[in-house]
Amino acid sequence: MTPPPPPVPSPDRLPVFPSGFLWGASASAFQTEGAAYADGKGPSGWDAFAAEPGRIKDGADATRGTGFYTRYREDVALLAGLGAGAFRFSVSWPRVVPGGSGPVNPAGLGFYDRLVDELCAHGITPAPTLYHWDTPLPLEEAGGWLDRDTAARFAEYAAVVAGRLADRVPMWITLNEPAEVTLLGYALGEHAPGRQLLFDALPAAHHQLLAHGLAVQALRAAGADGIGIAVSHSPVRAAGDTDEDRAAAGLYDTLTNHLFSDPLLTGRYPEGFEGLMPGPVGDDLAVISQPLDWYGVNYYSPMLVGAPAPDALDSYAGLGMPAGLPFGLREIEGVERTHFGWPVVPDGLHELLLTLKGRYGDRLPPVHITENGCSYEGTDDRPRIAFLDGHLRALHRAVADGVDVRGYFVWSLTDNIEWAEGAAQRFGLVHIDYDTLERTPKASYAWYRDAVRAQRAATARSRD
Repeated sequence: MTPPPPPVPSPDRLPVFPSGFLWGASASAFQTEGAAYADGKGPSGWDAFAAEPGRIKDGADATRGTGFYTRYREDVALLAGLGAGAFRFSVSWPRVVPGGSGPVNPAGLGFYDRLVDELCAHGITPAPTLYHWDTPLPLEEAGGWLDRDTAARFAEYAAVVAGRLADRVPMWITLNEPAEVTLLGYALGEHAPGRQLLFDALPAAHHQLLAHGLAVQALRAAGADGIGIAVSHSPVRAAGDTDEDRAAAGLYDTLTNHLFSDPLLTGRYPEGFEGLMPGPVGDDLAVISQPLDWYGVNYYSPMLVGAPAPDALDSYAGLGMPAGLPFGLREIEGVERTHFGWPVVPDGLHELLLTLKGRYGDRLPPVHITENGCSYEGTDDRPRIAFLDGHLRALHRAVADGVDVRGYFVWSLTDNIEWAEGAAQRFGLVHIDYDTLERTPKASYAWYRDAVRAQRAATARSRD
């Protein structure tokens, strides 16, 4: 006899977050906008990469996205129905500055102007990300993030966007996940631009961090405030109790976590890495480590890492692992997995936040969870609801344990093009029919809506 399915967690049973906690949802330009060559937009490195046969695993047409460019009002209405206090979207650099530098495209900048107005009209805080991986193709062809000049061009673009939007945007994100751009795009070649440089990809990390620092300066000069960055973090656990396993896990932890947060929050690279970076590194670190108003954390799952071994995974959590690396990834046993194959470990979020607080202390600004979500297919949305419930409970424990967390952005509002995976991975609270682009809210949409309502009602009662 088949056992009955587990009950759906009640959204009004969540522990209550502090008053003023920001509830939001996230998306990105390349994954949703479509209109890849419309209204003067220039090509991005991702447009070129996706056009190469076999790069998008399921063959999805990435140029259509979810049609957000023409249907953004419909999606803003969905956000309003969700009760979202903020929407994290990204500005497409090549839509605004098609060549990466030089003339600004008025139609592209006008689109984001209208989007911000639409969000404000619904009482939703606009939270734009200035770079979510779509480098203008002319800059990519000139070296992309391996070229120091790209950082300077990014700061110019940031100033253009802030000059148009800063009067209505109280929350800015410079870069999204510089670690993934470095690792997947330049080291392993699974993402645009498809380079396989392994450790020679480190200049891409430094130049992204420099771009962040220069953009902070440009944003503040344009009158912007509320500036942060979205950095991916995963707890890294050693696969075994040997010196070799611990050393491998430590190196992986440094490369994927501390290599980015240390320069941002302490003005230093981890030991041994400063000498591997290009340019006047000391001067650059002073630019990179300017004070932030908040720090964004993207969390999906922990990583289990050990010494290289025959049973190490060739691919795990979206990471292609070529032979010859000084570490190997292992499966985390005994936990549920998403459709993507990622382990579901809510306690990892609590562990991660306490680790960040312990490492950086008062240097850690207030935190927003800028991405957290899961991919599931089919009509049964209970696993997504259970995922959200578990991670929000873990997040609340971190708040109770003293981590200053100010907001949570679920990834993502709608299903979208999941980069090289195409349309096969469905992260959305809202289902997208990729033939018609029709939007249909899932059960998790209603659950998150009811959770936000319950949280606001509870905080209102506590003030009375």
